[in-house]
Amino acid sequence: MSLKYNRIMEDMKSRLEEGTLTAGSKLPSVRKVSEDYGCSKSTVMKAYDELEKEHVIYSVPKSGYYVVNDFQQAREEQEVIDFLSAGPDKNIMPYVEFQHCLNQAIDTYKEELFTYSDPQGLYSLRVQLVNYLQNLQVFTEPESLVVVSGSQQALHLLVSLAFPNGKNNILIEQPTYFGFIESLHLQQATVFGIELTMEGIDLDRLEYMFRNNDIKFFYIVPRFHNPLGHGYTNREKKKIVELAEKYDVYIVEDDILGDLDPDSKADPLFSFDPSGRVIYIKSLSKIFLPGLRIGTVVLPAIMMRDFLQAKFCVDFTSSALSQGALEIYLKSGMLHSHLKKVKEVYQKKMLLVQEACEAWLPANTSFSKPASGFYLSISLPGNVKAKQVVQLLHEQHVYVDDASRMFLPPYKKENLIRLSISQVNESQIVPGIKLLADCISVLDSRKIHGKPTNFLPI
Repeated sequence: MSLKYNRIMEDMKSRLEEGTLTAGSKLPSVRKVSEDYGCSKSTVMKAYDELEKEHVIYSVPKSGYYVVNDFQQAREEQEVIDFLSAGPDKNIMPYVEFQHCLNQAIDTYKEELFTYSDPQGLYSLRVQLVNYLQNLQVFTEPESLVVVSGSQQALHLLVSLAFPNGKNNILIEQPTYFGFIESLHLQQATVFGIELTMEGIDLDRLEYMFRNNDIKFFYIVPRFHNPLGHGYTNREKKKIVELAEKYDVYIVEDDILGDLDPDSKADPLFSFDPSGRVIYIKSLSKIFLPGLRIGTVVLPAIMMRDFLQAKFCVDFTSSALSQGALEIYLKSGMLHSHLKKVKEVYQKKMLLVQEACEAWLPANTSFSKPASGFYLSISLPGNVKAKQVVQLLHEQHVYVDDASRMFLPPYKKENLIRLSISQVNESQIVPGIKLLADCISVLDSRKIHGKPTNFLPI
């Protein structure tokens, strides 16, 4: 049976590729295909079911099966080399498994998932999140967790929230996650920056900032930083927490990619904080299904009431359906096997990108070398602007990110690009880096010799 249904699938895909079947056209009936291939109707149904799971076709009751997409267009889209998108690898997202969890959640909780629920989040989910966080060396209890609509919501709410230290200003790494910078600007917060490189931050400078600038909290991405890919050592994390304690500063720890850390001895800042000074934020968006819009924040008890009041004013509660399905997914243990696969995929991709950068980038560039994660950054020659690289590569259907939006104005760098490895296909990595290298070389040469830059001869 397996050989027959695979053959039927491949034949149908070939017809789609050749254009003999097009978007919206009806596939041959199950009976007709059964006769043509000399197989049972169940074998044909198996082939059609698999094609439907791949979103190539769809079924209409009492009518038949139809083509969803223009297959040739899908092939053309695959030729794009995407170092820009930062969502999870689409090939390893657990759609089918989570579909079962959604169905089971509805069967289990019924109307509870479709009415107003606890603004703090379903208690049963918070219990499972506590168990999950223990693997990240975050030990807490359900009463200290709030389920949020993604980490972005938690960050946005914390900007304007009054903190127990009575202070007003916010300190961020430079560069940092642009979504948080946008939130700071929108809320007109007073914000300071501290320069971050792959060697870390100047801890003496950090102490000066804590002591002299009325810092409410320090926003930090301790592992696989966006956009640099930087990670702090345990010694540095411990020192940062000690300084925060000394100068009455809170820390907002965004550990969005902590699950990907291959170093089992690497701990979050939260683990060095016995006093409740570190607010820990964890989202599943980068390793799981971003459309769920589910994350969690671990808060000190003194801040819980004000945070929940602020969240109530924004959305009352995060999606109960997503929460119920995620609770079942976590309880089943499926996340553990998914994470194992995810870690292997991203570590391999990151290594391949770094090897390609080492082999092909011009000598007057440099790049970061994180152990895993989604991001690495490339510093261009001083006379080459990131926006020029982005524009010229776009013409070659290669997408990278200009990191200038990840800086506050006083720290802005225009020669830094960010690569995200999460959605690029492994087979595209070397060709993509070669095109990037050629682009940098051409722009660098033209700047030196004063030539126009209106085309890229690759």
